[in-house]
Amino acid sequence: MKIAAAYIRVSTEDQIEYSPESQLKAICSYAKTNNMLVPDDLIFIDEGISGRTAAKRPAFMRMIGMAKTKPKEFDVILLWKFSRFARNREDSIMYKSMLRKQCGIDVISISENLGDDKTSVLIEALIEAMDEYYSINLAEEVRRGMTEKVSRGEPVSGAPFGYKMIDKAYIPDKDESVIVQRIFDDFSNGVPTTKIARVLNSEGILTKNGKKWENRTIEYILRNVAYIGKISWNSSGKKRRNYDSTDTILVDGIHEPIISKELFDTVQERILENKKKYGKNAHPTHGKIFALKGLLKCSNCGSTLCLSMNLGVQCHGYTKGKCNKSHYIRLDKITPIVIEQLQADLNNEKLVVSIANNDNRPEYESENTQIKQKLDMENKKLKRAKEAYMAEVDTLEEYKANKATITKRIEELKKMLEITSPQNEEEMLNDFRARLADVLEVVSNAGASEEAKNDALRSLIYEIIFHRISGKVEIVYK
Repeated sequence: MKIAAAYIRVSTEDQIEYSPESQLKAICSYAKTNNMLVPDDLIFIDEGISGRTAAKRPAFMRMIGMAKTKPKEFDVILLWKFSRFARNREDSIMYKSMLRKQCGIDVISISENLGDDKTSVLIEALIEAMDEYYSINLAEEVRRGMTEKVSRGEPVSGAPFGYKMIDKAYIPDKDESVIVQRIFDDFSNGVPTTKIARVLNSEGILTKNGKKWENRTIEYILRNVAYIGKISWNSSGKKRRNYDSTDTILVDGIHEPIISKELFDTVQERILENKKKYGKNAHPTHGKIFALKGLLKCSNCGSTLCLSMNLGVQCHGYTKGKCNKSHYIRLDKITPIVIEQLQADLNNEKLVVSIANNDNRPEYESENTQIKQKLDMENKKLKRAKEAYMAEVDTLEEYKANKATITKRIEELKKMLEITSPQNEEEMLNDFRARLADVLEVVSNAGASEEAKNDALRSLIYEIIFHRISGKVEIVYK
């Protein structure tokens, strides 16, 4: 019996014949006929998502990630049609090749079932080419329709901050339009975008998407021609924020402007002056490696402290206007503080090491955790073997044989887990102290490179939280 994963994708709600329910029903029927089992946790569905780009399909990428696990959790991927897998030949070829050659997993279209001969390979390539042609042609038709709407001054995207969409037209929002006017007035009077963002955040005002303001979102407001009654659209499909693209269409809109043309032009001139004055990546410290790089965190918002002027570090959120408290400190001051705290932790006889439980923090694998993962997989296999028997895919004899094999493997893994588990808390602390002493030796060595110091700190430390008011640091170890 083979374990199968089902991948289902629908682009729009209008595709009734391609509904997730109908695709899954057909896939499960095929699986049962061909002695396969499709467990509930191996059904991956992307709804309302285009197949042009794999990276933008979360369920698809989750399935690919699971396919790479060892031992593999499924033997085959079942699709209703190859077009559900991808409408881009490059993605299709790359992922199918990776799945078949590296993972030993086949990709099968249940309605376009092909063999392994060379003719079938050619037919599959033709099907993929036709799917890609359909997708490209559809995109062209959509762009043609959007271009026609833009030529009439009608919007082709959601309403920007300051407007609301009513009857397919932008209508000024009473509260938001006042804020837009305020942003333009402040910037034209010399207030930096970071300060504008910081003030708006302190007042509890959120963006259209319900997020905090940043300098880049303020700049997007300042450069949006919608506020002077224009409609801007890039017919090439490039990002809308590519302001200087020659493919951009600019026409008079049917909506009411919020900002005067004179104020808008004044703001554009000021933005251009700032761009010339502060070029992209012009700072001499850009990309420089230092011992604490990537480890220092702001105690107020949690953002990383990055290199700033005068060989110091500053909260990244503060520089973007998202954080309202400066955490600037010179490197020659913060580095000794960190070393002093490391030494204090090493000398602390009552040291208590706790492992932080936070879904946003990476899991650092050890031999112990790898065995636990394998044990979890075997328990899943045992459950699926029972499901196969209950679904009458396997006979009683086959179920007994599978159960015996899997149970034996589970017992072996449990014994390995006992061997790799720490003996006691004292052993764990002794091991930690030894590693901490090694790190301190590297960090305190004046002859060691900054990169070597950074590698040593990262091997043991997850983050270093800097409290600006007290001038102290809190070290979170891995």
